[in-house]
Amino acid sequence: MKCPTRRFLNLLELGVRMEQMIRVGIADLKLCKTPDKITTVGLGSCIGIVLYSAVSDICGMVHIMLPSSKEIKNNSNRAKFADTGIEDLVKLLEEKGVRRNSLSAKIAGGATMFVFSGASDLGSIGERNIKAVKDELATLSIPVVMEDVGADYGRTIIFDNATKKLTVRCAGKPDKII
Repeated sequence: MKCPTRRFLNLLELGVRMEQMIRVGIADLKLCKTPDKITTVGLGSCIGIVLYSAVSDICGMVHIMLPSSKEIKNNSNRAKFADTGIEDLVKLLEEKGVRRNSLSAKIAGGATMFVFSGASDLGSIGERNIKAVKDELATLSIPVVMEDVGADYGRTIIFDNATKKLTVRCAGKPDKII
């Protein structure tokens, strides 16, 4: 009887690797190559943006928190903002050979997590994020092909670049595939 561990070692020696889950933090961006998947958690008013190409095995995700770097003094983390985070993700993908005109986007998040009384914009940050993300993608001529935005609940998203499907998970709800 052969040892199953030995079979695993033989696969490693042949260069076969197991699929990994790439984790994107809050105000973070990363690239992913098939067969790996890419995920982010904690999307309340934040938005997760996946940029991918039908003809590439490389995709990327950015988890933005705020609409514009121009409205905040401490804006050194470019991935925190829709305007700079998306721009930086596009540049990284282009550096890896992905053509901008082949990119498509899937987005999720932008919830209204808290309701404030009064004239404050704090309660509408999710809506402002949605608008900023869509505006930035339009400026870059990247179509949003699917979205799950708004409402009043948080989300976790997982993108499978092999199938180009985005799984949206919400507490107490069935998974949604977009």
